[in-house]
Order: sequence, then structure tokens, then C-alpha cells
Amino acid sequence: MKRLHVHIGVEDLARSVHFYSTLFGSEPTVVKEDYAKWIIEDPSVNFAVSSGHTHKGIEHLGIQVEDAEQLAEVYARLKAADRPVIEEGQTTCCYAKSEKSWIADPDGVVWEAFLTSGDSTVYGASIDLSAVSTTSAPGGCCAPAGSALSSCDMS
Repeated sequence: MKRLHVHIGVEDLARSVHFYSTLFGSEPTVVKEDYAKWIIEDPSVNFAVSSGHTHKGIEHLGIQVEDAEQLAEVYARLKAADRPVIEEGQTTCCYAKSEKSWIADPDGVVWEAFLTSGDSTVYGASIDLSAVSTTSAPGGCCAPAGSALSSCDMS
């Protein structure tokens, strides 16, 4: 099964955790000082919010997979999309260890495809996504200043 990933930058993490916990009918599966994440089965989504180092609003979207075979399938789709792809590989982002690649749609909306392999005690580092992003808004998780996503430290 693949899971949609949505990451939103928020101003007040506590208020947002309360709101989304009520909306989803469940508490977050991960809560940190600057980050919270819900793994929801219905609808199947990895939904994250973060504060302090992101801009408000949608940071990026993504597709989270369960195994290396699904990751290879999604990576092949990214390459077939005829857009620049950044293959980040193994990384630490949003308190998780993952393998990931990045792409942006023709309007600059940034997407990641990733496989999470474990937890991390640190938020993570960022990469320069300017090669895939056509916007220059500050923001996001695991992305650099000057791209649609900015430095975190992200998923």
C-alpha cells in the first residue's frame, strides 16, 4: 500500500495538533517540540505539521511506500514524468530515517517519494531543491532556503 504524505507549516503547533486531532479523531503518532505526525488509515495518509522553521501552508506533498519494490516503482514514475528529479538517497528528515527523491510539478509544487526505515532523535538536514522547484518561497522541511521548501530541517 502506498500512502499520501502531506506536510503543512503552522504558526501555533499546539493549536494545530488540537485541531487536526479533532478532525482526524485520533492523536498524533509522533509529537516533538516543533513537529507532529499522524499516520491515518482512513483515509490512508501520513499527515505532518511543523513550526518554527517552515512557512505557513502546504510545504510539500509526497508518496510514502512500504518497501523497496514500491519505491522503485514510484521512482520510475518520477523519472518518466519528464521533470528534473533529485535523488536524495538515504537521509534523516522529520525525526525519521528515509530514502527519498524529489520532483516538482510544472507549477512548482514539490513532491517527494520515500521509504521510511526507522526513527531518529533529530529533525534532520536539508538539501537544495532549487533544481526541481520553480518557486522561491521560503519554507519547508528538508529543503533549502530559496526553494519551495526550506531548511529543517522534513516526512
